[in-house]
Amino acid sequence: MLGFARTLRAAGVTASPDRVEAMLSAVAALDVLDATAVYWAGRLTLCADPDDLDRYDAAFAAYFGGEAPRRTTPAARTPPTLATSAPLDPGAGTGEDGEDAPDLATQASGDEVLRHRDVAGLTPAEREHLRRLFALLVPASPMRPSRRRRPSSHGAVHAGRTVRRALRGGGEITRLLHRRARPRPRRVVLLVDVSGSMAPYADALLRFAHAAVRARPASTEVFTVGTRLTRVTREMRLRDPDRALAASGQAIPDWSGGTRLGEVLKAFLDRWGQRGTARGAIVVVCSDGWERGSPDLLREQMARLRRLAHAVVWVNPHKGRAGYEPLTGGMQAALPSVDAFVSGHSLAAFEELSGVISRA
Repeated sequence: MLGFARTLRAAGVTASPDRVEAMLSAVAALDVLDATAVYWAGRLTLCADPDDLDRYDAAFAAYFGGEAPRRTTPAARTPPTLATSAPLDPGAGTGEDGEDAPDLATQASGDEVLRHRDVAGLTPAEREHLRRLFALLVPASPMRPSRRRRPSSHGAVHAGRTVRRALRGGGEITRLLHRRARPRPRRVVLLVDVSGSMAPYADALLRFAHAAVRARPASTEVFTVGTRLTRVTREMRLRDPDRALAASGQAIPDWSGGTRLGEVLKAFLDRWGQRGTARGAIVVVCSDGWERGSPDLLREQMARLRRLAHAVVWVNPHKGRAGYEPLTGGMQAALPSVDAFVSGHSLAAFEELSGVISRA
């Protein structure tokens, strides 16, 4: 892969070291023997300009496929095609006689459109393509200062190290040594609503939760809420997203059932949150706010959660729709205790949610 990056730079693509690092991280999360996964991992991370796309396609075909680049005149130049590209529609592509190959420029535009599409309205083919894009999502981890200190070029003076250094040099202090707090990842807790009203978004929400667990497995907890509370953190630690979701589906007894947010949130706080899971954590509640129980109980438990957590983020997929207003009883009860109210209806919305979590 590093050799391919050097080839891209020789071809005129600005494959900077940070982009190469991002490409290696993406390939590590996918199957390196899958040509389609490698192609999209490199294309989405190494190309910084639309002019880089043609150079990338030619270099990829030459480096991995052994196809020598052909010199063409600008007038006769056509967009290159690759057999390893992932079409938006699995039914599209090359036929038996090699015609109707997908246009890669059109696919790139399709990727950008798909990032902003509501996942509830996608076709099965588009959902499959969106899963590949979810595999490249790496949510940022929020950090917090810890009591442990580490050597630093600035910060508070470390008296002990300064004196010991002076004693080794004859007793004269020639340099002040400093230290500062060592940052540690802050715990993130995701409560994902898997009731019937959230069924169109449950798959995307759980894939985002899997990406978060994969990024920080030791400091991320995932629970599903509906008519009861289910901890699925262990299932989400499986490396393959499809296997993780399949294992979670077997562990969730109330999939596509009703919603009792107040009762389930109380069960979470009594068993997990009060004992430390929610203390100082960023708690992300993913729900549309439809509540079959009492809104007063939900309001009481949300206020209790707000006192324990560092920040509370509410994700409602319906917020991404034009003209939406939080008028349901559950949302009216929860919003006074929410620090950030965001949408979770598309891949772009999940990228925004990742930024909200990291800044919290």
